[in-house]
Amino acid sequence: MADPLQVLKTQFGFDSFRSGQKEVIQALLDGHSAAAIFPTGSGKSLCYQLPALCFDGLTLVVSPLIALMKDQIDTLRAQNIPAARLDSSLEEDERRQVLDDMRAERLKLLYIAPERLGNERFLAQIEGVKIDLLAVDEAHCISSWGHNFRPDYLKIAMAAKDLGIKRVLALTATATPPVIDDMAREFAINKDHIVNTGFYRSNLELRVTACEDTQRDALLLQRLKERDRGPSIVYVTLQKTAERVASFLTHNELPARHYHAGMKAEERSQVQDQFMASDDGIVVATIAFGMGVDKSNIRAVYHYNLAKGFESYMQEIGRAGRDGKRSVCELLVCAADRTILENFTYGDTPDAQSAENLIDELLDGGKELDLSLYDLAKRYDMRNLVVGTLLTRLELKGVIRSLGSYYGQIRFKPLRPSKEILNGLNESRKNFLSVLFSCADKAKIWFTLDTGRAMQKLSVERERIIAAMEWCDQQGHLELQLQGFRSLYRRSDQPVDRDELKNSIVERFLQHEKQDVERIALMLGYAISDTCLTQKLLAYFGEDIEACGHCGICLGEAASIIPPAHQLSCNPDILQAAQQLRLQHPAALGTPRQTARFLCGLSSPATSAARLRGNPLFESCVHIPFGTVMNQVSEYSD
Repeated sequence: MADPLQVLKTQFGFDSFRSGQKEVIQALLDGHSAAAIFPTGSGKSLCYQLPALCFDGLTLVVSPLIALMKDQIDTLRAQNIPAARLDSSLEEDERRQVLDDMRAERLKLLYIAPERLGNERFLAQIEGVKIDLLAVDEAHCISSWGHNFRPDYLKIAMAAKDLGIKRVLALTATATPPVIDDMAREFAINKDHIVNTGFYRSNLELRVTACEDTQRDALLLQRLKERDRGPSIVYVTLQKTAERVASFLTHNELPARHYHAGMKAEERSQVQDQFMASDDGIVVATIAFGMGVDKSNIRAVYHYNLAKGFESYMQEIGRAGRDGKRSVCELLVCAADRTILENFTYGDTPDAQSAENLIDELLDGGKELDLSLYDLAKRYDMRNLVVGTLLTRLELKGVIRSLGSYYGQIRFKPLRPSKEILNGLNESRKNFLSVLFSCADKAKIWFTLDTGRAMQKLSVERERIIAAMEWCDQQGHLELQLQGFRSLYRRSDQPVDRDELKNSIVERFLQHEKQDVERIALMLGYAISDTCLTQKLLAYFGEDIEACGHCGICLGEAASIIPPAHQLSCNPDILQAAQQLRLQHPAALGTPRQTARFLCGLSSPATSAARLRGNPLFESCVHIPFGTVMNQVSEYSD
């Protein structure tokens, strides 16, 4: 096996490793799974990119953001390292080329999204491919105690075992001790191979300024004009705030652009590319901006709104000063921020009755369950993520067991006549494909395959049919489309106390809601701290340091005093109009929680299906606490 230091010098152009990199890489080269807990911008990606060049097989990299994949792949290819990604943004010919390169062992690294490891088609595509390392970025998402729990991450751990992958590298920049324990347990990482370098950055100057909401524009403008110019990020909570503040700064002759998830992909790419090339650009963004932005000279990160927790705040300020030079990270905070952040948290909690009804459907559904998460989300008015979380909770309790996923509809468009496709094949394969094609119904251009009929006629499992169609697609015989994603589960035989199960699932959602609200409260506590800000922030992550000497408090600033929020309540006219709308849309607004979500500007599957986002009542109570809105809606209904 190649000497890692030599690979570092010849392939990456560095003479020495950064803190922690050598220990992580050596653990992987020795055949162990490992965890790398490094601050943002401290070189986590090298911990799998370098070993990938030392292994014979493929390194599979799980990353949650396409932008992150694209940036890293562009960098790797510039260094003549064969890397690629599989994601929804690829054209058909690009996708085929990636798969061809993977099977021909021309790739060293392949980047995928977390959900792809639960994808039937992808699992068929990588069958037989030698995978020497699975690298999981943002691995804290596997922990239900973390700030960004995603059920897909629990499936990654299961997929690693099913695929027989012997080495896993878990990477994160934001993990508290309980989250680290969860990561280690799920990915079977020995504590000796957990490398935590700490989060202290001596060049980051943390500051807090409390203010009224009406003062923030002027304060931000003053900071940006008075301080040394350099690339800056301004984080906001709402998309419309990003657009308004960017427009305000532009009007005041500053080079600002807005960025949020509601923009088209090409618009976001343009803003990011312009920022990366700029020496004084300003991006006003929601949290959608940042991951994968490896720009070393960001001189300031301003939080126009309160961050939703220490984990998010640490990650976002970590994008400043990666060149080691002084950079300012300032939080502009007012009490109204708490309301908006808490409303987002409350909005994700499902109605107890909806959760209980969904559990009843699953328990009464027989031994084998064939589910569409999209359908369940729509019928029970929960986001897909919430439904996935509920199903994962039931899996963890042993009530159901995942049997994998599949696509309910297989469509294909022939690119060659069937005779030409079958010509030259051996008799067995020719007969198989002939029967398979005969089970397809033709529309104008596309054929729809009846998989049930094909399975019965050929006496094979669905995986064999997928593999055959995949082969035809790879050969350029046809263009394949898989639609109607569905998940299969099997009910366990163990007896279930239905009431206890429902209560525990509902209680877990409420507990998660409480955790998120507490995170917001901790951020407010940080904002009014009269002791070292750096010390207070790092203590949350289990790191003890002396007073830093360079934060606002250490430099002599007084502790912030946050002006109290104005006590607001719903306008009676809004409540009356909402009541009328509820009568018209009982499926979308039937419960007080549903109506409160809608009035606070929080979309749901039911309100989207009813096309209610354009209604003037949507977001009409965005600055009013969720609990207040829900109580007033309930009282008005009574």
